[in-house]
Amino acid sequence: MNILENISLKPYNTFGIDKIARFFVAVKSIQELKEAIEWAKSQKIKLLILGGGSNILLTQNQDALVIKIEVEGIEVVQEDDDFYWVEVGAGVIWHDFVLTSIKNNWAGIENLSLIPGTVGASPMQNIGAYGVEIKDVFTSLKALNIETLQLEEFDSKACSFGYRESIFKHALKGKYVICSVVFRLKKVPVFHTAYGAIKETLEKSGISELNIKNISDAVIHIRQSKLPDPKEIGNAGSFFKNPTIPLEEFERLRNHYPSLPGYPATDGIKIPAAWLIEQCGWKGQRFGEIGVHSKQPLVLVNFGGGDGNEIKKLAQDIQQSVLGKFNISIYPEVNFI
Repeated sequence: MNILENISLKPYNTFGIDKIARFFVAVKSIQELKEAIEWAKSQKIKLLILGGGSNILLTQNQDALVIKIEVEGIEVVQEDDDFYWVEVGAGVIWHDFVLTSIKNNWAGIENLSLIPGTVGASPMQNIGAYGVEIKDVFTSLKALNIETLQLEEFDSKACSFGYRESIFKHALKGKYVICSVVFRLKKVPVFHTAYGAIKETLEKSGISELNIKNISDAVIHIRQSKLPDPKEIGNAGSFFKNPTIPLEEFERLRNHYPSLPGYPATDGIKIPAAWLIEQCGWKGQRFGEIGVHSKQPLVLVNFGGGDGNEIKKLAQDIQQSVLGKFNISIYPEVNFI
């Protein structure tokens, strides 16, 4: 284990924000993770756990031991006539796992292609796209209790999944480190093509016979056409969650805004935050080295020299303008650190 001092975190967050970690270490095993935590405790230093750095906005230097999780491994641990149960290390790049699943014909996560980040962060965020969420394929995870250094198992119920939410973002925030996740993937796929532009993209490609690779390719094409590559422009993907409002409120707003889109949800009507933000005039706006993406207003970007606090202020300004125009509150998916 090699603990480094005064390390720039710019390469370790997809926004490309240049903040300094007082201490930094990459761990490749649970044993190394335990040793790093013990060291931090002995030095009375705070901890910051990093996966792919794809869902964070750094707003200050980190007077902490930053631990980057690089635990690898993809293994089928159980199967029956219908499913494979696949355990995946928390440090595995999410899209690499998707590609491995497609190669092995493990179905269920093809709609989640090209989502940035690592496997360990996927249940924390309950990542989702195009009609599929992690909770749909999740079986369990193993997480290290930071206080006791014991490995504990959490099933789906214990994770308290919600829309881009889990217990690890709230009640258990900062108390556990996810080390591996078990997914239940289908042997016979069930295709989800009714969301976004998947069906249209498949038709334009002349594809009539569906398979999980075709769907993955369509999702990749859609994402690449409207979302910036973090390697080229700093961003964290979708910055805001889509809000849900009561049906009566939706109908009232639609009288004023006939083009207002909405989709039935369990507790009302879900409104695309991107539409709200665009209607407020933010799409494509640039402020020095930061701004709102020109193709997808849900994405805030760092063009190169932007600071996390500038992006935070921009996000707050967008929230205020949406609230003022529509009386709808939108909340960040991204964690401010």
